[in-house]
Amino acid sequence: MLKTNVMQALSPVLIKMGEYVDQWKASNDGRHIFLSCYHLMSTNMMVSLQNKEFNDHIWVDQLLHRFADYYFESLSCYDCGDATPEVWNYAHKATSHSHLSEIQLLILGVNAHINYDLVLALYDLLKPEWNSLSEDQKLQRYNDHYHVNKVIANTIDKVQDDVLAPLSPELRWIDRLLGRLDEYLISKLILSLREEVWENTQHLLSLEPLEEQEKFRQELERAVLKKADLIAMF
Repeated sequence: MLKTNVMQALSPVLIKMGEYVDQWKASNDGRHIFLSCYHLMSTNMMVSLQNKEFNDHIWVDQLLHRFADYYFESLSCYDCGDATPEVWNYAHKATSHSHLSEIQLLILGVNAHINYDLVLALYDLLKPEWNSLSEDQKLQRYNDHYHVNKVIANTIDKVQDDVLAPLSPELRWIDRLLGRLDEYLISKLILSLREEVWENTQHLLSLEPLEEQEKFRQELERAVLKKADLIAMF
């Protein structure tokens, strides 16, 4: 297994994420919370790709980078004052709200990136090929999507220890009290979200007129914003 610093040397995406994390930590910008988590997840994904854990590691690598593109595009728009997807406008602005906890800020980022960005990234890669794939090949695409859940589950502990606990020491008491239960519940939540993402992508693939696709994207964005409201409420 490649060490993290070696992976960073090989991956411009990981380098870019790390630079933003360092910059935001130094300026006390709350956006570092989600990106630190995303950086850990992406590092483990790179290792899994290097270890050939997927049916089609080339396709998964393309998806990983297209997925990251959506995040960095929204970030660039937000920082430059350009039109930003509402889900990311919400998540970025939330980092300046002192009443929100670190966990809330993290989950708001997860909500925007998984529930919204991932649907669009999957669609971008699947649309050109979907009708030409056999049922077995479609199943392989789904299985590769599903295998990411294992990578995420294996990263949860490190996210809590390296990202959240230093910011919220009380989380260490939760971890001691619940043992692996809290990580298990978080993993189950993310798994459920990713199943919904796959279903939403399948629905988007079934829509032909561009107007219908845009209508669904707007509906998806509204649904993700409703989830954001619930996350910020508690």
